[in-house]
Amino acid sequence: MSKLTLLSWNVNGIRAALRKGFLDWFAKTKPDFLGIQETRAHTEQLSTDLLDIPGYHAYYRSGKRKGYAGTAAFTRYAPDKIEYGLGEERFDNEGRLIILHYPEFVLFNVYVPNGSKDNYRVPYKLEYCERMLELSESFRKQGKGVILCGDFNTAHREIDIARPRANEKHTGFLPSERAWLDRFTDHGYVDTFRHFYPDKREAYTWWNQRFGARERNVGWRLDYFFITPDLLSNLKSAFILPDVMGSDHCPVGIELEV
Repeated sequence: MSKLTLLSWNVNGIRAALRKGFLDWFAKTKPDFLGIQETRAHTEQLSTDLLDIPGYHAYYRSGKRKGYAGTAAFTRYAPDKIEYGLGEERFDNEGRLIILHYPEFVLFNVYVPNGSKDNYRVPYKLEYCERMLELSESFRKQGKGVILCGDFNTAHREIDIARPRANEKHTGFLPSERAWLDRFTDHGYVDTFRHFYPDKREAYTWWNQRFGARERNVGWRLDYFFITPDLLSNLKSAFILPDVMGSDHCPVGIELEV
């Protein structure tokens, strides 16, 4: 058995993160896997030091629109197979999903769509999530464990947001979005952080960049690691790294024995 450290981070622009010390942090932290969301870049816009990190295999998925969305995955261990997207153009044209297949599990690195300020994209977001659930369930039916990490753009419960009453009508905390996460966990997916810390308050992963929200810790927990129940015995810890700067999100992670 060996212990793996898996991290996930919405960097709010990987080129901006690079200027803020991303590679220094990465070299110091040395995770076995890092899933990145909101890269906001095509590979031809990236420098070699982001495309070829010593000791890691790097995979990028960009959307059609430059400067928007996108995901990346850095892993010490090359996957047996890698897939991009949900298999449907309307869901895959923003580069929101990378799937890595390993003997022990299938790993999703996902950047769930935002519902938009006027909530007009909420139906699309919920359709995306439902299609992702269907795909994950198809792997489970094949007897595979599944890990899903990334920015889910939803605070699940009141404990996961500093101002629940003020945000009941805003995307990220709408009843329909929270109900979908209920549906997700009802299928057995385990919120790894809440598994260890069911009652921990003021544990957030995103803060508005205005109003000194981060300094006052007025935040939302939008970033998750979910696992299927068959992997629960392998789960050793789950954590949030709120002191890591460089984005409006902070990294989250788990330790897993395989």
